[in-house]
Amino acid sequence: MIDLTSSLGQRIHVMGNSCAGKSTLAARLAGALDVPVVELDALNWEPDWYGLNEHEPGRLMAKFAEATRGDGWVVAGSYTAFSQKVFWDRVQTVIWIDLPMPLLLRRVVARSWRRWRHHELLWGTNYEKFWPQFMVWRKQESLIWWIVTQHKRKQQQMLTMQAAPEWSHIRFIRLVSVSEVEALVQLADPRPL
Repeated sequence: MIDLTSSLGQRIHVMGNSCAGKSTLAARLAGALDVPVVELDALNWEPDWYGLNEHEPGRLMAKFAEATRGDGWVVAGSYTAFSQKVFWDRVQTVIWIDLPMPLLLRRVVARSWRRWRHHELLWGTNYEKFWPQFMVWRKQESLIWWIVTQHKRKQQQMLTMQAAPEWSHIRFIRLVSVSEVEALVQLADPRPL
């Protein structure tokens, strides 16, 4: 088996659009590396979908700093403007899950249905609603709107960051298919998904 510590390091940021599988991959890598997994959504969202990113950015950055102060961690989520300010100077590898938009849209519908149907508690305080996902005119409530409008922007942003001199210390890995994600997971943790 490959030595993940030497190939990926111990400070990894897993990024991608909604429903790309960031949390799943981050949890598997963190388990294989025996380091904490840091869920940025869990740090951002407070009761009643109160987002610190919009209302208390200083508090959010303090939470990011606390969660990534150790020598090893795998972060799941983007929050790029905050992440770059707080911990990107220490990131060793960014794994970018760049799956096709039709797959992401199928996943968001299936995941939202499951979360709504099973009344799944998210980040300790919130519940996802299913039908608002289809109300793309209500931008803040629709992950479908988010995926469609952010897909190309996120791709361009990631390509720009890869070429930026200030991030030359980071190894960027772009995964463009489910099979590539699964191959990386198998290297990290050969248990079946």
